[in-house]
Amino acid sequence: VVGESTAAGVGVAEHRQGLGAHLARALAHRHQNTVAWQIIGVNGIRALGLHRHLAGRPPADADLAVISLGVNDTTGVTRPSRYRQHLTDLIGTLRRNRPDLPVYLLAVPPMQHFTALPRPLRDLLGQRAAQLDRTQQTLAAQLHGVHHLAYPAIADPACLAEDGYHPSEKGYAYIADQVAGQLRPTTVSGAGADITRSP
Repeated sequence: VVGESTAAGVGVAEHRQGLGAHLARALAHRHQNTVAWQIIGVNGIRALGLHRHLAGRPPADADLAVISLGVNDTTGVTRPSRYRQHLTDLIGTLRRNRPDLPVYLLAVPPMQHFTALPRPLRDLLGQRAAQLDRTQQTLAAQLHGVHHLAYPAIADPACLAEDGYHPSEKGYAYIADQVAGQLRPTTVSGAGADITRSP
């Protein structure tokens, strides 16, 4: 799992409470196997920055990659055409050693539901987030082995952290369970975790 604050687990105290750990557990349960997982998450990063970050230190070999991006590109007003190019470059970096690596793009969160944001700002950001997510959907439809993951609908306020912006542990667990049902790993093997969480 690579990406911004959601990948980094902002909103919870420990990585075992975050998206990557919950996703690994959900996959292990579904496939009755041990899952090795790696998180590279940088709070506040955009697609271009993550591509540059990974270019110097590509992640370990994997059976699949999940990308969680878009919020910072939304607030940073990245144009959809640039966002598409940055994502394409990022996918290329992830596939440097394995051109057929399955890549899953987690939908850009619906920012109109971020209670920490006042209206009408959150409605405007919600529209921009949806625009970038449509860019992701188009890219997934055009690139072989790239898939778009719908963002799980979250109605329970307990799924948001105290900051009203990031998921809580309950939110991460729910998102992970929904995402796990959409992933199609060819193999699930190995054990342990290699974690990078940048502030």
